[in-house]
Amino acid sequence: MTTPDQLRDIVRYLQEQVNLASEGQRKIVFDLPGIGAMAADGLDEGTLRRLHAAAWWPEMIDDVVETPDYAEPDEPAEVVLGYARDVVSEYIRKRFIITS
Repeated sequence: MTTPDQLRDIVRYLQEQVNLASEGQRKIVFDLPGIGAMAADGLDEGTLRRLHAAAWWPEMIDDVVETPDYAEPDEPAEVVLGYARDVVSEYIRKRFIITS
């Protein structure tokens, strides 16, 4: 069973893995550790496995990395980074069903 708190922790963790390739550059990198490493950091392994198995998971990763392609050209890198991190929460919030 996944609790809302467990899912929030995973979303926050994943958002922290979304970063700028370098300071001030509008290129996004999404460094995802393996399930075992994330579980070792205290995240629920069962939920992580369900997320990784979701059909939309690869699409989410692609959309996160491609976020700068959809941002306005004059938007600062930090704003684009915020958009990319929001993609993670939006995908999971809209597509992941908490089971009991």
